[in-house]
Amino acid sequence: MKNVTVALIQMMVIDDKEKNLATARSMIKKAAAQGANIVVLPEMFCCPYENKSFIQNKEPRGGRVWNMLSQAAAENKVYLVGGSMPEEDREGRLYNTSFVFGPDGREIAVCRKMHLFDIDVPGGQYFKESDVFSAGDKITVVSTEYGNFGVAICFDIRFPELSRLMALEGASMIIVPGAFNMTTGPAHWELLFRSRALDNQLFTFGCAPAQNTASSYVSYGNSIAVSPWGTVLGRLGFEEGILLQTVDLDEIEKYRSQLPLMKNRRKDLYRIEFIGYY
Repeated sequence: MKNVTVALIQMMVIDDKEKNLATARSMIKKAAAQGANIVVLPEMFCCPYENKSFIQNKEPRGGRVWNMLSQAAAENKVYLVGGSMPEEDREGRLYNTSFVFGPDGREIAVCRKMHLFDIDVPGGQYFKESDVFSAGDKITVVSTEYGNFGVAICFDIRFPELSRLMALEGASMIIVPGAFNMTTGPAHWELLFRSRALDNQLFTFGCAPAQNTASSYVSYGNSIAVSPWGTVLGRLGFEEGILLQTVDLDEIEKYRSQLPLMKNRRKDLYRIEFIGYY
């Protein structure tokens, strides 16, 4: 058996960066004490999910948020997928970025959200990340002693080509910090994580903030873990908490031998091409 324990931190995010960082650090420590090997924070764990907040809380790589994540990974000896934060690069561009750290605190990967969340429903919701953020252009697959895992951010899970490329690169898990809202969450959150897991016969994990009804953008919560068979292994509700899920990565080959989807792809008729990787 090749077991790994993943902890999804469903924390309450408020309009106070320092308190959010303290909450994240405390919950990372708690998850590690419970046996987590990989700990995941939600999308925009350090600030409210709104464009003005992204601008107010932007930081460079190596700043306050980055350093807290690095220290927390090292202190607790875990792999840490640092949710996401508004990252400002040297040219002044902003990205919705997830930094990934190893158990020694070293940064081992960077995921910049590739598909920006832009919606404009007449008479309904308007939100455009592209008003603030630039889109990432590289696919993130991380190599560890627990196998490879892909990292994507929220809206990225809707694009099956991205998950398939991660699977072809050897990912046994796809980890997604996200923040679906109360319209898209009930309709699509579980469906998408089960679909991507079943499509690629791997494990998927979605980590969201707890529901804060005082926020202008209300998260659906419901952090989730799904098996290669498309079965929901664990799921939270709206409240703050930690979903701790141990999975056996050897199950992937079992499912792929029983139902050889990857083997039977018609590569003579269609293909997906690799372009850029972190």
